[in-house]
Amino acid sequence: MYDKLTEKDIKKMQEEINYRKLVVRKEALEAVKEARAQGDLSENFEYHAAKKDKNQNESRIRYLEKMIKTAQIISDESKEDEVGLYNTVDVYFEDDDETETYKLVTTVRGNSIKGLISSESPLGKALMGHKVGDRVYVKVNDRAGYYVVIKRLEKTVDDGSDQLRRY
Repeated sequence: MYDKLTEKDIKKMQEEINYRKLVVRKEALEAVKEARAQGDLSENFEYHAAKKDKNQNESRIRYLEKMIKTAQIISDESKEDEVGLYNTVDVYFEDDDETETYKLVTTVRGNSIKGLISSESPLGKALMGHKVGDRVYVKVNDRAGYYVVIKRLEKTVDDGSDQLRRY
C-alpha cells in the first residue's frame, strides 16, 4: 500500500478508528442482538442487514489500521513560492485553452469532483515544487503527456476540513 500521508491524516484516521471501535461497534452489536431476538434467522432481513453493517464497520477499521501501519509519513510544508500539499493552484491547460483550479491533497483525501487532486496523481506529481509561471510537463504514461502552466498559487494550511475518502 504505502500511501503517502501527513501526520494530520494519520491523526484523523486514528480518530475514525476510535469512533468506530467505541461507538459504531457497540451500536452494530446491539442491532445484531435485537435482530437475532426476532426469531427465525434464515428469513430475518434485519438480522442479515445488521450483520452486514457490523462486518463493514470491522472491515473499515482493519483497512484504516493497515493504512496507518504501512503509511509513508510526509511533510505538508513547502517553500512560500512553490506548490505543495494543501495549496490551491490555477492550472492552464494549453491543449484545451482552459484554466482549472485544484487543491493538492494526500491520496486519502483525493476527490477530483471537488477539485481535490492527489499529490500522487500525474498532475499532482508534476505540479509539486513548481512556481507560478512555470510550464510543466504532465507525464500520463511512457507515451503520452501534456503541458500545463501554473497561473496562480494560493498557500493554504490543512484545516482538516477535507474528509478522508471512504471505501
